[in-house]
Amino acid sequence: KPKLGLSGKNYGRVVYEGLKGGLDFLKDDENINSQPFMRWKERYLYSMEGVNRSIAASGETKGHYLNVTAATMEEMYERAEFAKQLGSIIIMIDLVIGYTAIQTMAVWSRKNDMILHLHRAGNSTYSRQKIHGMNFRVICKWMRMAGVDHIHAGTVVGKLEGDPLMIKGFYNTLLLPYLEVNLPQGIFFEQDWASLRKVTPVASGGIHCGQMHQLLDYLGNDVVLQFGGGTIGHPDGIQAGATANRVALESMVIARNEGRDFVAEGPQILQDAAKTCGPLQTALDLWKDITFNYTSTDTADFVETPTANV
Repeated sequence: KPKLGLSGKNYGRVVYEGLKGGLDFLKDDENINSQPFMRWKERYLYSMEGVNRSIAASGETKGHYLNVTAATMEEMYERAEFAKQLGSIIIMIDLVIGYTAIQTMAVWSRKNDMILHLHRAGNSTYSRQKIHGMNFRVICKWMRMAGVDHIHAGTVVGKLEGDPLMIKGFYNTLLLPYLEVNLPQGIFFEQDWASLRKVTPVASGGIHCGQMHQLLDYLGNDVVLQFGGGTIGHPDGIQAGATANRVALESMVIARNEGRDFVAEGPQILQDAAKTCGPLQTALDLWKDITFNYTSTDTADFVETPTANV
């Protein structure tokens, strides 16, 4: 953040500070590819400099999702190859490139030992309304078959609407080797995924450290939590925002592993952790229990009827 307008050098600084503060990865926004204010090659170079410096400072494995989305496959191959040459372990694409291009990039990523992050940009044009298009769960199935590694699948508590049960259905579709019928989750028939690879769901959009207990409860362990504005919007800077999120997550996981009721005690667990972490206290004071008030349009519409054996 901001999504658009930063120079390559300033963008690289954002990457460095976020990773240095404790994040594992940062990512390009879906609408950044190669605009006049920052061409793709410039962004890749500065971003990877930030990645390498933060790795050296922390001793941890870190990365940055480099968006290779472009107008043609030739351009996407060129950008992906350059990202690989720079030592990146992950690239990203947008859903709007189309299903053939997505699977093509998935095959390339598998051959080149790269992680492929898929941003679902554009899906709402045909997955949001009940009378038009398809349910997002179908996209989850297709993308698992296509071979991507990550896909944005909803947050429940963030700014992107989502019914908790439907979101759970998306996550199960991406993660489970076998799907049982679960009508409230929108899973209407059994499906055996055999040995097909899983996809890691991504939660992104309007989430912050004050919701950590809810995120852990709704989304479980197998999820990538992306705090964009929830990191960069911190009053004390990007590094402080990253530290706040990491401390919040680690304190919540410790409480859960100790057997505590982390959902009910969540706010208190965060307050206790904030006593020894100034950035977390500042973040909790700023965002408090901010919520987005809307009614989800994506709920499972079904009527259970008895089945008679004739």
